[in-house]
Amino acid sequence: MEKHGAEGRERSYRKAAVRRAEILARAIELFAERGVGASLRAIGEAIGVSHAALRYYFPSRDELLVEVYRAHEQGEYDDPPPDSVSAVGVMERSAERNRAIPGLVELYATLTTDALQGEQHPLTRDFVRDRFSVVRGHLADRVRAGQRAGAIAADIDPDDAASLVIAASDGLQLQGLLDPEAVDVRRALALLERLLPASPQVDQHDRA
Repeated sequence: MEKHGAEGRERSYRKAAVRRAEILARAIELFAERGVGASLRAIGEAIGVSHAALRYYFPSRDELLVEVYRAHEQGEYDDPPPDSVSAVGVMERSAERNRAIPGLVELYATLTTDALQGEQHPLTRDFVRDRFSVVRGHLADRVRAGQRAGAIAADIDPDDAASLVIAASDGLQLQGLLDPEAVDVRRALALLERLLPASPQVDQHDRA
């Protein structure tokens, strides 16, 4: 009996994980097409899920928004750029991916704005803060690699440089969302790469 009970619970957990993943996939499609300006109830109606079911898997709108962005960004972690790509090149790739789905750029802007209201959005604040920390660390490592290769000046602080790259990328993507005809994100980031270039041996195809 105990064995059958454990097997039943395992099947239930698997079904719940599959259902949760399905809801996330549909929510990503919705946000990509329409943006994020909707209540949890309206989101459920739009993707064909009852409000009760949506609340079961995602108790709050903040949790759903965070998990949608986390799932979207996982694609970048599953297909990371080569080690030889510069810190700016990494953000160029991310910006190119985001440009194809502007609704998710809006989602990111919503998350960062909510994070500034920490008392109302503690989960979002923690997610955004931790994400910045992780991305800064990855980019700083690439700056250090460029310094070891002699491509980047040794007196540049890698952590400061990483923060600058993130700020430039985020700001440019927001400007591009508001005025896409006037702002070329990739071209603008290329200016920053003059300060923080890739290592000399990098094949330019790695950055495509």
